[in-house]
Amino acid sequence: MRRVVITGMGAVTSCGMGVKPLWKQVLEGRHGFCTITGFDTSDFAVKYAAEISNWDPAAAGLNKKEARRMDRFSQFAMAAANLAMEQAGNFAADLDPFRIGVLVSSGIGGFHSFEEEKEKAMAKGVERVSVFFIPMMIPNMAGGLIAIQHGFKGENYCPVSACASSAHAVGEAFRKIKYGYLDACVTGGAEAAITQFALAGFYNMGALAVGEDPARLSIPFDKERKGFVMGEGAAVLVLEELEHAKRRGAEIVAEVVGYGATDDAYHITGPDPQGLGAAKAMELAMKEAGFDQVDYINAHGTSTEANDKIETLAIKMALGEESARKVAVSSTKGVTGHMLGAAGAVEAILTALALKEGVVPPTAGYQIPDEECDLDYVAEGARKQDIRRALSNSLGFGGHNATIALQKYQG
Repeated sequence: MRRVVITGMGAVTSCGMGVKPLWKQVLEGRHGFCTITGFDTSDFAVKYAAEISNWDPAAAGLNKKEARRMDRFSQFAMAAANLAMEQAGNFAADLDPFRIGVLVSSGIGGFHSFEEEKEKAMAKGVERVSVFFIPMMIPNMAGGLIAIQHGFKGENYCPVSACASSAHAVGEAFRKIKYGYLDACVTGGAEAAITQFALAGFYNMGALAVGEDPARLSIPFDKERKGFVMGEGAAVLVLEELEHAKRRGAEIVAEVVGYGATDDAYHITGPDPQGLGAAKAMELAMKEAGFDQVDYINAHGTSTEANDKIETLAIKMALGEESARKVAVSSTKGVTGHMLGAAGAVEAILTALALKEGVVPPTAGYQIPDEECDLDYVAEGARKQDIRRALSNSLGFGGHNATIALQKYQG
């Protein structure tokens, strides 16, 4: 039963390269949405996304030739992993490479490659489809590429559970280290699904918000919420066994102490209206962590009608209604958009920073209270607070629920 800590974090988001610009923008409650540049939206209902504009893999430190053989999501993952390992330092120097894992997920994988190669086949014939199409498209390739670049030979797989994917990846990485299967793990998620085809699918099912004012599009827990804004990018963490991190003098961001995973077994896209699965995931994470209560919850908070009220109900069920009303709850998707399979990892990073810095991120865009969403959503802006125990929730299509429990590292 070993303790597991975070020693490195990297992020590539619409807020910029790295964790610092992301954290700054989240605390400011300033959204990262812009008009879509990847395709012509003149005849398309969706106009805004949390897009990484002018992405240049070479500027992010990737080899140009190799980057051309990667889908956009893998490029994001590689860049985020490099940033995380730069912060972590030389954690792998004295470790057996078979004891270092890579669990990096994606909910959808290479959607850009899928669309581009399909269009090429339709226009020029199937013989013109790239020989790299399949390895560019498959979701596990981000983790494979990270392992190849850095020589990490331990367990390497890709949990795919829609919007809970990278939360599952972080949770599984935590367990692998806790129970002695690995000594360190590079974990997180990446997504790049801001394409016309993907957005059409999400829009047609009623999941995406549309409107002229980007500040009123992703507004978790607000009474006027009407869907989410698609985000893209990657978030990667280095998890490490505590004693190893201490021996090498690593800076420790926070400690991962619990993980809960369940399924609603209810509907392909809608959450269980009773919130039983989400509540149980929180209860399991708290039980493993040894928490009786928590100070902060980074909610899944998608800004959809169903999620926000059901997650509110689940929080009350897990904590007890009286205690739930005392807990700071916020969703950071009002800044990052919904990064799908990468959401859980980026929110684990933000939760770790909240613990380390003693600041609760606000729910950006929240203005109008909803009687069905009646918890403390930190609407006034970033809140200075000494938080010591926190949860990060991720809930995905298919009923997948994952909760990560973290605590402030105190030696």
